[in-house]
Amino acid sequence: MTGYYILAGVIFLVSSYVSNKLKSKFQHYSKVSLRNGMSGREIAEKMLADNGISDVQVISTAGQLTDHYNPRDKTVNLSEVVYNQRNAAAAAVAAHEVGHAIQHAKAYSWLKMRSAIVPAVGISSKLSNIVIMIGLALSVGGSAFGSNIFLLGIGLFAVTTAFAFITLPVEYDASNRALAWLEGRNMVSQEEHAGAKDALKWAARTYLVAALGSLATLLYFISIFLNRR
Repeated sequence: MTGYYILAGVIFLVSSYVSNKLKSKFQHYSKVSLRNGMSGREIAEKMLADNGISDVQVISTAGQLTDHYNPRDKTVNLSEVVYNQRNAAAAAVAAHEVGHAIQHAKAYSWLKMRSAIVPAVGISSKLSNIVIMIGLALSVGGSAFGSNIFLLGIGLFAVTTAFAFITLPVEYDASNRALAWLEGRNMVSQEEHAGAKDALKWAARTYLVAALGSLATLLYFISIFLNRR
């Protein structure tokens, strides 16, 4: 299991670096005030209106970087800082989350696919590591039963890995929609647009690192399984 701990450590370090970089970027661009004086809530509401979406509500939610779109109740949830502030970072996040609402309204295929496997991911994410560890323990000595349990755990983990990669086009597309609208509607200056683009770039990298880390872990488990056959 030494290899697993080394891999997990590397993934943790890279993830921490990207996460800290993201926080620093948002802190930096939070100081770039919007020339139009609009808050994150006002940006989100205008983008929804410009795209003909009238059944989505923009609400405030507690926490930092807790912004998300909820397709079940059709709400754009903005953290208190994003909801109230009037800067490039808030504009970027608000527009990005509305990008998800637009995806939902237009039945964007990748979003539909991600939503479809959410129930399976909820189960697999809770059970995969437990099943893998049990399978590893039972498969010592070449037990066929233990190997089958281990393979089941790998299958469960593969579901979460697939979800991580399906999430990538969803997130990148939402950012592209956000940046195109901000620029096309002249909502931001060149400096503000550059800041919004940079902030969203680092946000997307958190998903990319998560997906690559999940894939690396999956391949590691598969290699153990093949070596034990």
